[in-house]
Amino acid sequence: MSTDWKHLVGIYAHGKETVIIRERDRGLFWRASANPKLPAAQVSEATITAEPLGSFLLMRSGLNDIPISLDKESNKSVTAVTVGSTTFIRSDAGSDAGHFYHVTPAQPVSDLREKALKLSPPREPGSFRKPDLIELATLDPLIHLDIRYASARNFLSTPVYTEARAFLQRPAAEALLRVLHKVQPLGYGLLIHDAYRPWYVTKIFWDATPPEGKIFVADPQKGSKHNRGCAVDLTLYDLATGHAIEMPGLYDEMSPRSFPNFPGGTSLQRWHRDLLRRAMESEGFTVNEDEWWHFDYKDWKQYGVLNVPFEKIAVSQQPTAVGH
Repeated sequence: MSTDWKHLVGIYAHGKETVIIRERDRGLFWRASANPKLPAAQVSEATITAEPLGSFLLMRSGLNDIPISLDKESNKSVTAVTVGSTTFIRSDAGSDAGHFYHVTPAQPVSDLREKALKLSPPREPGSFRKPDLIELATLDPLIHLDIRYASARNFLSTPVYTEARAFLQRPAAEALLRVLHKVQPLGYGLLIHDAYRPWYVTKIFWDATPPEGKIFVADPQKGSKHNRGCAVDLTLYDLATGHAIEMPGLYDEMSPRSFPNFPGGTSLQRWHRDLLRRAMESEGFTVNEDEWWHFDYKDWKQYGVLNVPFEKIAVSQQPTAVGH
């Protein structure tokens, strides 16, 4: 198999026609269905033999061999594939971690923060447990942080959090620690991207996002499970190298690769994604139907929406979290 095979894996589109190139058992397949949520058994796939032929590869489809030409960037990322006279343009983020979902804020984030901090969450009926937020970095040194919303590496391209910290309600935090103890013997640690999110931040996200993008952000009138301290965004990292593990899609990519059942990617990427999901679900978390990295804890309904900024959460001294 050509060394280019891994760079070929992805989602490509030509007009309304979409195809997925995926890997299974060290073989490449051209998946003809544009619906990434259909199981493999319901979709026709053509085998791709990634054999170099000058500037082409050979795709074997039935009895015919069809040459595929590739458009590549300097880092070898494939940006398009041409099959015969039809060019399919890559429509996912490739392997570039900088290609996450972006919006142009409707107003400057600094102005939105000033307004949001003057507001309060809507009142909720019923009684809730007393908040008991635990700082995740204090649980175990193998829990590392990469808090994107405390940096410019997020969909608003500017820091929104005042500090790079992560909290969960105590039962959820203790469950997360048990998850760590399940994946640690396999050589993995947990890399946290986000957890408890003050309500005012949800309000900033909502007001900054144009109408067509609001499907990706929570409605502040309802609050989110992040606001309740019962949701966590995370991935695995390699204990030996400290590097984040490759998944079928990137964090906050917001493409079909974000679906927890997305059939594309490589066999190893899907295995790691499913390992994370199995470990989290075994301790009471449920994966978000559109985001492989987002997990909600089972008791989220028992906690109200919180609006406490990070700097006002009192915790004991914690070990230094390692960024990635």
